[in-house]
Formats: sequence, structure tokens, C-alpha cells
Amino acid sequence: MARRTIVTLPGDGIGKTVLNETLRVLNAVGFEADYVEGDIGWEFWCKEGNPLPERTIELIEKHKIALFGAITSKPKDDAAAELIPELQNKGLVYFSPIVSMRQHFNLDSCIRPCKTYKGNLLNFVRRTADGNIQEPEVDVVIFRQNTEGLYGGVEWSNPDDNVYKALNTHIKFRKNFADVPRAELSISTRIFSKNATSRILHAAFAHALKFGYKSVTLCEKPNVLRETSGMMFKMAKQIQAEEYPEIILKNTNIDAQMMWLTKNPETYGVLVAGNLFGDIISDGFAGLIGGLGFACSANVGDEVAVFEPTHGSAPKYADFPVSIVNPIAMIASACMMLDHINESDKANKIRKAIAEIVEEGKVKTYDMMKMSGRPDVVEKGAASTAQMTDAIIAKL
Repeated sequence: MARRTIVTLPGDGIGKTVLNETLRVLNAVGFEADYVEGDIGWEFWCKEGNPLPERTIELIEKHKIALFGAITSKPKDDAAAELIPELQNKGLVYFSPIVSMRQHFNLDSCIRPCKTYKGNLLNFVRRTADGNIQEPEVDVVIFRQNTEGLYGGVEWSNPDDNVYKALNTHIKFRKNFADVPRAELSISTRIFSKNATSRILHAAFAHALKFGYKSVTLCEKPNVLRETSGMMFKMAKQIQAEEYPEIILKNTNIDAQMMWLTKNPETYGVLVAGNLFGDIISDGFAGLIGGLGFACSANVGDEVAVFEPTHGSAPKYADFPVSIVNPIAMIASACMMLDHINESDKANKIRKAIAEIVEEGKVKTYDMMKMSGRPDVVEKGAASTAQMTDAIIAKL
């Protein structure tokens, strides 16, 4: 088998740290690959006006597989203020490089598994009617449409004549916003296409069938968002009836789902949603298995796949003398990469090592000890980032 080349995208803050630790684990499990680093993130926005340079896009196009750490994002005006003087007032607008990457390569399926680690003190627990404590096992996979919806980037502030004229053709706009000065309007669109919606629905049902999940839950808001969520629900019913009759289709509204999340999380298998709601529900389920330190994800298209933890760059931790962040989410994301390239034996060895470390409870990062993230947590008994990695490698 030809030796693979993996594009590494460290990004900002703790992204660089957790990615380096992950490469140590991949080497330890015997995964042989060449790694080429791509430029991405805040540094390149500030000095080049582009957080995803064309040279990085070309690297990903060539090698097809990338491991991504994390990036820093800031609001529009704050981002513009940090450009170097030569780039100020040039009309440059910051746009998230991970969103740009998803759209450029059509990485339209975002897959986010959330599975309980036995023995994790951060696992969700609830009290039963007789006063006992119950710890339900969470085992869900969220399929999030990754390129459209509210993250599609079709937005305006103070819309121009053509946009304003088009908006005025809608009776709801004329009724509710006609008296609002145009300069005071900011508008974000929520666009769903049938093709992309069909793809994410098929991916969710196919995963449920392949891995033995009994249900797929559509988590949207069709009673209010009648065109977008409504279309997705209608398509889900048709796909289930015609192609996956053995899989139960459930339909929940996003607001109600966030309540039921902590009432009966063990009853859910595969969930599917549009971009924003998928982002919300995946973070909600991640909280039930220990938080973002355990939350991995894959961004998958027809040709390219990018694997990343769902946490951010956490810049406040990046400059600590000893890194304290939990690397498990990044390492688990690399396991998803190994699955994607048919190296599941190595992925399962790493997952087994992580599970054993968590269950034993001897090595715990600060979050696993329910400590505040401060530079002195290692002195108080928490494992550093490197020590957690060392423990996983020792198990391997």
C-alpha cells in the first residue's frame, strides 16, 4: 500500500498543541504517513488578509485528507482592526476558514459521534424517583449538514437596492420591516437545497443501518421554519419509507430536543439536522459525555475529508508554561480519519487505550477533575496534555 500524505492544519491556540500530541499517538500505533503542514488561521488573516491561503487549498486538493486543530474567530469589526496597516480599509472581510474549507471542497456531511466513556466523572447522571443516581449510557451520532443553512454566508447589512426590492416582494417583510430604515437592517439567509438535504439524510440513514442504530431523529423546527425545516422533514419521511423502512424516523423540534437531551439521552441513536441546529445539538450531547474535550468530528465530501475536534482554539490556555488541555477530542478525531482510510484496526486500538485510561481514573486532565483551567492545575494533580498522551501511548 502506498504511503499516505496527511495535511496537518494546526491553526491557532491549543490547536497546535493537541495536533502535535495526536501525531505522537498515530506514530505509536504504527500508522505510517508523511505529514505536510498547511497555513491556516488568525496569523494569516492578520498578515495576509486571508485565513485560508490558496496554497493551503492546493495542498488539500492534492492529498485529500487533513487533520485540523482549531482556529480563532472574531466578530467582523474586531477582525478588521487586527489586520496589518497595509491591509486596513481594503474591504477585506473575515470569514471562518473552516466554513470556507467546507464550502470549497463541498464537505457537506459533518459527523459528530458522542459516546460515553465508562468511569468518566463528567458523564451525565440523573436522580431516579426512589432517590438513586442513574448514569445512562449515551451513544449517538449527529449528522449535520455542513455547507448550507445559516452558515452559508449569504448576508447583508444595509442591503442594496436589488436585495431590498426582492425582500419587499414578501408579504411578511412588507408587514413587519417596511418601517425599519434600510441602514438598520442586518439579514442572514437560511438556504437549504434538495440535493444537499438528500445527501445528509441518506448519510444518516445509511449509518444507522450499517451500525445497528434503531432510529434516526430529525432535529429541526418545521412547525415554524416551514420552507427549510419543512422540506427536510418531508424528504426524510419519503427516504425512510422508500429506502429504510426498518429504521424508525423520529421528529423533534430543536428547542424541545434540548430539554429531552437530559431526560432520556440513551433513547437516541442517529440524529440529523441542518447546519446551525446540528452544531447546537452536537455540543449539547458532547456535554453529556464530558464536554468538548471528548468531542470529535469529521467533515466529509466526495473526495476530501477533514477531521477536527469540535472545541475552539482556547487562546487563554495557549501560553501556559505547561499545556493543560485535554487532547482526547483531537486524538479521537484522528481515529475517525483512520476509519475513513480503512485503518480501523489502529483506530480501535487507540479508542480502547483511551477508554482504559478514562476508566482507570489514574490520569485525568483538569477538566476530568472538575477543576478550573489555571496554570497551577498540574501542581494540584491534574495531568498535562503531554502526560495524558503519554498514558495513552503506554496503553498502546
